[in-house]
Amino acid sequence: MTAAPATLTWDAVLEQVADALATRGWIVLDGAVPAAVLDGLRLRLHALDDQAFHAAGVGRQSDHQRAEAFRNDRIHWLEDTDPAEAAWLAWADGLRAEMNARLYLGLNRYECHFAHYAPGHFYKKHVDAFKGQANRRLSSVLYLNEGWAHADGGELVIYEPDDAEQVATTVVPQPGRLVLFLSEGVAHEVLPAQRDRYSIAGWFRVRESMAP
Repeated sequence: MTAAPATLTWDAVLEQVADALATRGWIVLDGAVPAAVLDGLRLRLHALDDQAFHAAGVGRQSDHQRAEAFRNDRIHWLEDTDPAEAAWLAWADGLRAEMNARLYLGLNRYECHFAHYAPGHFYKKHVDAFKGQANRRLSSVLYLNEGWAHADGGELVIYEPDDAEQVATTVVPQPGRLVLFLSEGVAHEVLPAQRDRYSIAGWFRVRESMAP
């Protein structure tokens, strides 16, 4: 059994995230999220039934549509009315405030959902925000699987910023692993998993009036 990674201090998380985002546009961190927050989120997931999830789509508002050939995960949006969900949202909001102070990103709010990829499900290569068309600035993924092995698949492939043909890194969805990357220009995809894969996908936004 692989030992759990040591929990990073808050200052270490902030320093590593700010440096990586400023220099290369993405980071993969183990031990960043407190164990109590992770445990609460896992319990919350186990308490949700299938009816709490719905098929994801692509696009926003009037342009939103199902696109199962492009992605076929199922999602459940987080809200602060549930204590476990609220704990994660509070942690993410602290990160938002600190990244604004260190990198002047102007992040205004954070939204996220649980994502369930059943065996064989995927999300093809895409970016979370097209330049000049959206107000997502920073994307996040937090993995909630337990005992994940390389053979289980479901990796997140991150491509080099502004070069969607060059792989920057391939991320195994290990328990508690946190991934952050700039929403504009960093293409990524989720490869098919061999068993149920759970995560939280989220986006830090700026106000609509601030988006280019």
